[in-house]
Order: sequence, then structure tokens, then C-alpha cells
Amino acid sequence: QDLCDDPHLLVNGMSSHDFHQGKLGNCWFVAACSCLALRKSLWQQVIPDYNEQEWDPKSPGKYAGIFRFRFWRFGEWTEVVVDDLLPTENGELIYCRSNVRNEFWSALLEKAYAKLAGSYQALDGGCAAEALVDFTGAVAESVNLAEGKYGEVISEQMKLFEDLMKVHKRGGFISCSISSSGRPSEAELEQGLIVGHAYSVTAIRKLRLGERLVFSFKAEKLFMIRLRNPWGKREWYGAWSDSSEEWKKVSNSERKNLGLTVENDGEFWMTFEDWCKNFTDVDICRTVNTSYFSIHKTWEKGMMCGAWAEHPEPLLNRSGGCFDNRETFLQNPQYIFDVKKAEDKVLVSLQQEDRRKYKKEGKGDNITIGFEIFKVEDNRRYRLHKLTVQERVATSPYSNTRSVFLRRRLQRGRYVLIPTTYIPAVPAKFILRLYTDVPSKLRELKVDRPKMTCWSLLCGYPRRVTQIKVHSAEGLQKQDRSGGADPYVLIKCENQSRRSPVQHDTTSPTFNTQVIFYRRDIDSPVTIQVWNSNLLSDQLLGQAVLAASPADPRQQQRLRLRARGGGEAAEVSGHITVTVLSSDDLAEL
Repeated sequence: QDLCDDPHLLVNGMSSHDFHQGKLGNCWFVAACSCLALRKSLWQQVIPDYNEQEWDPKSPGKYAGIFRFRFWRFGEWTEVVVDDLLPTENGELIYCRSNVRNEFWSALLEKAYAKLAGSYQALDGGCAAEALVDFTGAVAESVNLAEGKYGEVISEQMKLFEDLMKVHKRGGFISCSISSSGRPSEAELEQGLIVGHAYSVTAIRKLRLGERLVFSFKAEKLFMIRLRNPWGKREWYGAWSDSSEEWKKVSNSERKNLGLTVENDGEFWMTFEDWCKNFTDVDICRTVNTSYFSIHKTWEKGMMCGAWAEHPEPLLNRSGGCFDNRETFLQNPQYIFDVKKAEDKVLVSLQQEDRRKYKKEGKGDNITIGFEIFKVEDNRRYRLHKLTVQERVATSPYSNTRSVFLRRRLQRGRYVLIPTTYIPAVPAKFILRLYTDVPSKLRELKVDRPKMTCWSLLCGYPRRVTQIKVHSAEGLQKQDRSGGADPYVLIKCENQSRRSPVQHDTTSPTFNTQVIFYRRDIDSPVTIQVWNSNLLSDQLLGQAVLAASPADPRQQQRLRLRARGGGEAAEVSGHITVTVLSSDDLAEL
């Protein structure tokens, strides 16, 4: 009440036009607030029970002078409580403020976020995606428009437009900025855009044009995007700006549908093509749907909290740096997951802890992080110690942003995901989120080798580890009139066996099947069999029997198939190509 006579948390609800940036350099935070204001269901999570927290002049005794806010931090919603004392100068708010003099939700939200970060000063400079993740628990992705050449390649531009429109329709958030690239920060460009400044995207639409405009525009619709400057002023002056000539060619009803206002309120439209050409960086926050009660695709989520921690003992070290550090790379945390479908789209988000709280100590900058994904043996249960037959299938961007995101289509099989810092020996906490179409059983690999148990004393403890990769076969016996076969490979060792998927209608299949065996009886051979899949009874096409000792060749081998029997069994049609590695050190492979 020191600032106005009738204070309120909210006045007539929440709008993306409610507030303006103050003297703090946190346009990124205000841009995130603009996005949040568009989704009532989401801002109600951040400001819980907002009606109960409202000032009631009829019952002033109920007012406690404190407000509650909730932020998503490392997989959990964290409540932050602040009082109603706000920084002012000459009776005016210094930082974020509302358009309406007696509305204070934006100023109080900013104070709560500053408390979470350690101070107001810690909010000076940042990325809108960071705040949006904290508001919603969304998954953040950064796109460089210049590197992706979205302003030049129309096909890529249209793919991005459809993707962003889908994100926006499904409750996601988008912000964008223009890289300084040697120019002064907050310099104004020729057509009104501000360098190094975060804008929020408030709408993405296809603007339909009347028939009489088809020939003048050479298209029936335009791809449009609406932005908001958190300053509440300083707009785009180019084509399709508020008072440009282009809008005269659009019907009044269409302009009303778009919500066009000719005011210097910081909000403006531009074509998607101009947007791609003028902006350089985009932050996309996807609210990934994990609800089974939804008309949209439902994702299965796996989430793990972990840390990069330094230790002098190599088997205990968990801070080995990126893939370039070959000697220590596998000394990072390792996570295993399964792809159950023939092919599945996988979303991966790696997020480091918020380091703003360390700004007072001069350590507030994000560290550079990323991750690698390897296709590994179908039955792997222990940590990787050497990369041999495994296939490197995906590498995320390495970035000093808080989150790193990757989308990839993966084939059926087992995978190991290794999150890393760019350089070794950098301690930090992280959270890993994995989204797949069917459950992936994401879990951490913590053990280096089989454990010694009472059962081991009775049945024997493994003495040798053997890795096998069956690459392919060729020249198999034809099994049907068309001259093909439906082969699969079966790999057996002691009482264990692993089978590959069936390859249809071929006598020269590619398998790329990997297995690993921990062997108690080192004299028991490894048998690799090729079978033909039949409706009633499968048929053995041939096999290879291997001693698989550490002294055997470690390079790829081409082996002749033989019938059942010992090493001198009759040769049959076909060869298989394999790689076999064995070691008596169970923590070598």
C-alpha cells in the first residue's frame, strides 16, 4: 500500500502485455513471463492458489504480507516464499513492473525467482529457455537459424515453421534473439529490431489471402509470426509491421482474427521468412505430453539425476570429459536404455544445475556439456570400459547453455547414453530426461563386472569376458522359389543365448548383432548359428564354433559355415563375418 491504494496480485487475469522490463538486464526473464502469461493452466502452477493469495480490502486481517511461488527444479516443484517489500526509487518500482499501477504479480514473481537464483544481480543476463523450463518443466532446445541456413533454404524453413506451429499449439514456448556478433548489445538495427535482446513469440499463423490477392502475392497464404518486445515498445518497422501498407490488403475480419493493433506496445507481426533472415537464435521449450488421457501423442518418460564427480581411481572417476578425451571418456556416468520397436523416435534432454547461485563467487557461468549415444550389446548389464564393437549412433551439440537437446530415430536394440562435460574433472550435477514411444527402462550402469555372491561360490565366478559382433552373412542356401531366405543369427555360450531379428527375403543379410558373455567355463566354446525362419519349424543353415580365447585375432573375420558337429564338420553354403574379443580381465571390455 506504500505504492498504491488498492494493490492486487492480478488485475483482470494475466496477459502477455501486463508488464515491462525494469532497470535489470533480464529481458530474457520478461520474455519468458510473456510466454507464460499465454497459458493459464501453466501460470497457475507457478502462482498456486492465486485467488487465496489476493489482497482482500474487506478482510485486511487475513493479509500476511507473503506470497508463494513454485518453480520446477531438477525434476521437482520447489516452493519459494517472498514478502511484499519491493525495490523502489522515488516511489517507483526499479525492476519488472505492470502496465497497471496496482498489479504486482510480475514484480513479485521476479523477486521470488531472484531469491531462487541468489540475488537480483544474478538475473542480469540469461536465456529465456532457462526461465521457461523453471516455470513449466518443459524440455528446452536451441536452434541456430544462421547455421541451419533457414533464411536461405525454403524447404528447411517450411519444416521449421510447421514444427514451431505444432509446439505453440500444444502449449510450448518460443523465444528468439539476434546475436551481437561484434555489434554493441541492445543496438537498434535499421528496421527496429534490437541486438542481443530476447523477444517472446506470442502467435504463429498461416494468413489466408483473398482470391483477388493471389496474383499480386503469388500465394494463397502467408506464413506469419508475432513477437513481443519485453520493453513494451520498439517494434519491427519492416514488411507487415503494425502500420505497413501490406495490412491494407487484408480484410478487417482477418485482421480482427489475428488481433492486430496499431500501437507501439512492443508486439508486432512479420513474415516467417523475414523472421528467419533477421533473427539468429531460437529457444524452443516443448511441453512433452506424458498423459494417457490426451488426443496427442503420449511419450514414455525416463528421468535420472546424476553428477560428474572427480576421483583419482579410474574405475570410480565420473568426470572424464568429452569423446575427444579417449583415455578418460568412459569414466563418465553411463545410462542404459532399450528401444523395443523396430524404429523409435527418441527425445533426450540433458540439463545441468542452475549455476546463478555461484555468481557471487565468480563461478556463475554454465559449463559446456553434451552427450554421446552408443548402440551396445543386446545383453549388456555392466559399464563400458573400452569401445570396440559398439556403434556410435548419436552426438548432441556441445554447448554452455543450461540444457542440451537431441531428437533421433533409433533402431531396435540396447543403447548406452554417456553425458559429459567438455573438459575432464569439472564437477557438476545434472538431470537426464529420455522420452520414447514405449517404456525404455532407463537406468544407470554402476557396476564394472559381475558381483561375487554366494551363488558364485556354488556355480563358479566368471573367468573370462567375450564380446561378439555378427556383422553379416553371405551366400546362404536358398530356401524358397524366389531364391531368398528369412535368416536370423543365434549366438550361444554355456547356458546363455541371444537371437537377432529376422532379416526377410535375403541370402546375404546384414545383422550387426552384438552380445557379451561372462564365461565361467573358458573351455566351453561360443557357437554362432544361422537359422532360416519358417512358419512351422526353423531350419539350421550353418554354424561356426569358436574357442574365443584372448589370443585369438581381434580384427574382423570371415568364417565358413559348417553343419552341426565338431570343428571338422562338413562345410555348407555361406560365410559369416564376425568380430570376437575376449579378455580375462572382466573390467577391460
